[in-house]
Amino acid sequence: MYVTSEQTAHPPTSRFALPVGKREHRVLLTGATGYLGSRLAARLITDGFHVVVVKRSFSDLRRIRAIVAQDLMFDADLEPLQAAFTRFGKIDSVVHCATDYGRKQSSVPEIVEANLMLPLRLLQLAAEFGVRTFVNSDTFLDKRVNEYSLSKKQFLDWLQLHSSGLVCRSLRLEHFYGPGDDTTKFVGWLVSQFAAKVPEIRLTPGEQKRDFVFIDDVVEAFVRVLQDARYQSPGFVEFDVGSGQSVTIRTLVQELQALFPNSVSAPIFGAMPYRRAEIMDSRPDISALLNLGWRPRVSLKEGLATTVQTACTHPTGMPAGAFAE
Repeated sequence: MYVTSEQTAHPPTSRFALPVGKREHRVLLTGATGYLGSRLAARLITDGFHVVVVKRSFSDLRRIRAIVAQDLMFDADLEPLQAAFTRFGKIDSVVHCATDYGRKQSSVPEIVEANLMLPLRLLQLAAEFGVRTFVNSDTFLDKRVNEYSLSKKQFLDWLQLHSSGLVCRSLRLEHFYGPGDDTTKFVGWLVSQFAAKVPEIRLTPGEQKRDFVFIDDVVEAFVRVLQDARYQSPGFVEFDVGSGQSVTIRTLVQELQALFPNSVSAPIFGAMPYRRAEIMDSRPDISALLNLGWRPRVSLKEGLATTVQTACTHPTGMPAGAFAE
């Protein structure tokens, strides 16, 4: 388990809360101790969902301790995973956010375990125990970039294979960011570098275009998809999750630098090569989400300003290299 930085999340006010029916809708959630998962857990609980967290016995609970009751947490390293599908009542949906990005020197088997084998077991058990919906978190990266992206893309084939009996949804996430995110993610790392006034920030040429989407908008996308899936027939659908606006890495860095007027850090573009199979222009098609009534609400300028303000006023002290499981 690799956990970051942020202070314990608090359930946000729901802007688009929809009724979940007479009986609580039970969601089995992985990755809840990470950045995205903890935000999603808080929002689901606020909206009236019954959230069961699948974690490991040594997981750092700082993000969710005040959100999820201890008796609604399941330690998958201590008990057979199928027990999570029986102990808490009938599970209606599985939401898989647990991820190993390959940072912090994870081995290839560890990456494959988190990104392929764990969701495969969850998928099999979901079918066995009559779960209706499986929602997956995916990456916009090409599968050839690294072991992380390859393992994530391999699971998609299995998800589609099982979609004849399950409502299967996969959210292909662009670069999401926000206050309290990890310093091993690009925006969080940049913020930490400018805040620490490091002399040089070594970067690629920075001409690749990326869509940066604020964490609240990503959480809202998951909720919309999960709510809509309750009324759909079995099948597989992918959703791109982004702001709909791509900017160059160079532009993003300059926007952030402007928020640190006293920083002496100098971005060095071209000091690092592009990655293998680098995507030079990532432009998500968010029309499917728009059709669900979802809209990105937070602009890049607003989101970056909020992220920087939080970093400056509430330093976390978490070590670099930690990130969501």
